[in-house]
Amino acid sequence: MANILLLITGGAIGTLARYGLSGMMHKFFDGVFPVGTLVVNMTGSFIIGLLWGFLGEDNISTSMRTFLFIGILGGFTTFSTFTLETLQLFREGEVKMTLINILANNILGILLVIIGFILARGLFSMLRL
Repeated sequence: MANILLLITGGAIGTLARYGLSGMMHKFFDGVFPVGTLVVNMTGSFIIGLLWGFLGEDNISTSMRTFLFIGILGGFTTFSTFTLETLQLFREGEVKMTLINILANNILGILLVIIGFILARGLFSMLRL
């Protein structure tokens, strides 16, 4: 029951953060390309890499991992919106934007997880000296 409450709380926090950041991006970038979703997913990718680099498996409880990674970051990032927006771009004949969206979300997302992880490990090593 405690894990369910952690998921609900974390999911609510992540969803509200996603709504705020995505909405802010839509105010600045009004166009065909779904910038809000890309920024949200890339931010979440970087943060999950950073947190995993700092915390790893051994330095975080299962409950905290559930709250942070599944709850907050699961509620924050959005694969379903990414796929729907990609389909919409394709249906509108925006083939170039469709491919850019797919590549940006996937390749850039993975790179940002790696960068966040490496950055956290580097900072962690420096702090232990």
